Amino acid sequence: MATAAWYHRDISRVHAEDLLARAGKDGSYLVRDSESVPGAYALCLFQRHVHTYRILPDADGLLAVQTAQGVQVNCFRTLEDLVLGYQHPHKGLVTPLLFPVPRDTDSDDEKPSPVAASVNTVAFTGTPTKPAPHVIALLNDYLFSELPLDIENVHKGSTTLCHLKRTLSTACQGLNSEIDLTLSSLETLAKVFDHPSCSLTHTKSQGPEMDIDTLLHKISSLISLLSSLEKKVCTCYFCCYSIIWFIFYPSECTGKTTLWVLKFTGIHFFLSPNSPSDSHPLQKRDAFCQLLQLMKTRHSQLSEPDVVSVFVGTWNMGSSPPPRSLQSWVTCCGLGHTPDESTALIPHDIYALGTQENPQGEKEWIEHIKATLRSYTQIDFKQVAVQSLWNMRLAVFVKPEHENRISHVTTASVKTGLGNTLGNKGAVGVSFYFSGTSFGFVNCHLTSGSEKVLRRNQNFVDILRLLSLGDKHLSVFDISLRFTHLFWCGDLNYRLDLDVQDILKHVSKREFEELMCADQLTRERHKRKAFLSFKEEKITFPPTYRYERGSRDCYLWQKYKTSGVRVNVPSWCDRILCKSYPETHIVCTAYGCTDDIFTSDHSPVFATFQVGVTSLFSSKTDPNPNMERAWIELEGIEAIVKTASKAKFFIEFHSHCLEDTRRSSENDSQSCDVPGFLKLGWSFKQLPKLLPVMSDMEYLRDQHLLLSVKSCDGFESYGECCVALFSLTGVSEQFETFLSHRGEEIGSIRGRVRIHVPKDKRGMRQKIYVVLFAAGVANPGPRGPRLRLFSNCVCPTHC
Repeated sequence: MATAAWYHRDISRVHAEDLLARAGKDGSYLVRDSESVPGAYALCLFQRHVHTYRILPDADGLLAVQTAQGVQVNCFRTLEDLVLGYQHPHKGLVTPLLFPVPRDTDSDDEKPSPVAASVNTVAFTGTPTKPAPHVIALLNDYLFSELPLDIENVHKGSTTLCHLKRTLSTACQGLNSEIDLTLSSLETLAKVFDHPSCSLTHTKSQGPEMDIDTLLHKISSLISLLSSLEKKVCTCYFCCYSIIWFIFYPSECTGKTTLWVLKFTGIHFFLSPNSPSDSHPLQKRDAFCQLLQLMKTRHSQLSEPDVVSVFVGTWNMGSSPPPRSLQSWVTCCGLGHTPDESTALIPHDIYALGTQENPQGEKEWIEHIKATLRSYTQIDFKQVAVQSLWNMRLAVFVKPEHENRISHVTTASVKTGLGNTLGNKGAVGVSFYFSGTSFGFVNCHLTSGSEKVLRRNQNFVDILRLLSLGDKHLSVFDISLRFTHLFWCGDLNYRLDLDVQDILKHVSKREFEELMCADQLTRERHKRKAFLSFKEEKITFPPTYRYERGSRDCYLWQKYKTSGVRVNVPSWCDRILCKSYPETHIVCTAYGCTDDIFTSDHSPVFATFQVGVTSLFSSKTDPNPNMERAWIELEGIEAIVKTASKAKFFIEFHSHCLEDTRRSSENDSQSCDVPGFLKLGWSFKQLPKLLPVMSDMEYLRDQHLLLSVKSCDGFESYGECCVALFSLTGVSEQFETFLSHRGEEIGSIRGRVRIHVPKDKRGMRQKIYVVLFAAGVANPGPRGPRLRLFSNCVCPTHC
């Protein structure tokens, strides 16, 4: 076995993965000693990425590849027999063992002979190592027949070696034709992405007397074309959207279907989400909407965007260094709800990456992320902020074009380990304003242990209450109400309350909905004990913990400690949730995990969002104080709060559209119809008239009021809420919502509001994201397909 080229003895997992990655050929394989189980082996196989299978000996010394439950086990006497057995298809591996990867001669003690190395290289690459015979003959003729003639000509004063040039031209004749063919094909591709007036044609040589300078020119052109082609494609994607067409066709079955055609400059890109042959209609729909949004934004000629794309990622790194590239993570490549390939590489506007058990220093980690983003976007993203607590990190980046839109950046951390004194558990946060919209990001690591659900709930409440992020004037509100959009990620450590074998059975069948019924976080949210009003996209990927390091084919649920064996069942510990103000625009466009990053026992998790943002108004006062101003009139409010107190209460009103905090008089009605709850009432006379700093309807519809019900004796808040002004503009409208305090629902509140806007301030522009989604046509009419054209105007109704 020691002589087998594919057996690498005790090389590290990282080294083995590097060898296979360098080979980069599907079906490449090697065998090494297992790092985690003495006496066992690891079969490493490359198929798009590295797959690792454990080879275990049984009591009789027979070897078998560890398989999932219910899969037939094949036993072999030796490793050679096992490798031979799995060189055939349909044996349970992702691909047959086709190409052995030989040992790295620099690190092996037993170095193969040069002959053996040469044979191995030829067998692996399939490429001859010596030049073609006719080329050797040409060079031989030159050396013995024509070289003396060139030397004689030089002595006579010639500045060129004409015989050498003729020999090289003849020897490179095949290369010349190959370059002609390659250049022709690549130029055809390049012209697709070029402006029609651009030309990349080259002069083809005629006959065998091709000048060597022409060949060098062609090679230079080929190098230039290859280096510029990627930029041309990217430029086309991001700069050349010209027009969008909607064509609606009737369906014989339902009478309703849609064919979407997206037309670029020189390109037609077709998306047919209702096609029966399309296995990913939701991906195509999301991709279409995203491309349409990019086109609308580019052609809107707006100085500020209406919508931005946000990437949020979380990863418990398991105290192991990360792989060289994290591209699959930041491009949402893997399992679950992933983007369509047509949009996966489009850069996001904001990246927020949270890690736990991160062994790298803050500076090293930041450079690692920026290098990954730069490698596929060619953009140097700007760092907004980074916050660390022990080995927990949260780093936020934005595109350079948005750097001047970022303001009011704050960072904070809170410890929740060992009585809120140790930072091994806790949270870090970053907040800022993007133009007129506030963003908050939280990365946390909660208490571990399947039985510690209540402790995790308390961790969440402590973070909610103690993390001092955002506007200090909003300190009466917990962080779930301080931001227009709050994103919460991390190793939340909530587990599955189910037997491990049942979990594995459901995972093998991809029955994730059944598993979610046993998910502790889902249960606590349903009981409204944690993450009240937070949203989470549907989970369609396997549990991200606890994997065997170096593979994603096997869960290791037994953890050996000095105190005994601890069972960690596979669970969705790593999660991403969000909470936004009511009547704001936010759409989750991806939620999943990677399947090719193996350095930790956790898989990195990603989520992306399309988020509506508002413009930053330059002035907070109307230029002419004598002009009519808008006002907000509260006609009456009723609240029910959970309390045994009989004190009087008042309401505080906070909003960025108000110059100062306003407060009501004490309530003028009070009753206790239900024990433990007070019903409070404020009439029109007890409520203040609110004067916004701006009177424009477009501005007011994007604003929100934060309300806090406080006692008149201790001035403590008994409940808080957020009310959107979006649907309250115009005639008297009613609002109703629940009151919460420290993450718990404690009552409800309702009232009537009337917002007056001067007539000359009622103009509005339709947001770009409002027109992103195409509606099906139930009855196309007798004329057949209907055509709708979206061109350079902001609103499609103007076309």
